Amino acid sequence: MRRNNSRIKAMMVLYSHEITGELIDFDYLSEIINEEGEVPCDEEFFTELVEGVLAHCDEINRIINLNIKNWPLSRLSTVDRVLIQIGVYEMLYTKTPKSIIINEIINITHEYSDLGDKSAARFNNRLLDEIRKYIDGE
Repeated sequence: MRRNNSRIKAMMVLYSHEITGELIDFDYLSEIINEEGEVPCDEEFFTELVEGVLAHCDEINRIINLNIKNWPLSRLSTVDRVLIQIGVYEMLYTKTPKSIIINEIINITHEYSDLGDKSAARFNNRLLDEIRKYIDGE
């Protein structure tokens, strides 16, 4: 649950960065992590996700663009784009099994992106699975 909360908070920070275009104040991140009343998250993992996605954004987006079919990355909603970026970062740079990463990203998609028809979750699941195959050389 702590890692899931780390993914959700990372999504929120990266979403804000995408919308505002402002640089992320990493000193402020610890305040976000430790907000009163919030379910705790894994601070180290949260920071790794935010910093990792930002540091490897070009490579992550290149991989997404190679695997997205008939749909430019810019057409994805900001929430979905950020969630896919987090998932790709994790697949490339962490030891978490790819099936768990995909499942976690899809669960967050259901909560934050789907409009009741589950189309975003289906799209994200298909895309992340294509990216998994690409990374694994299938």
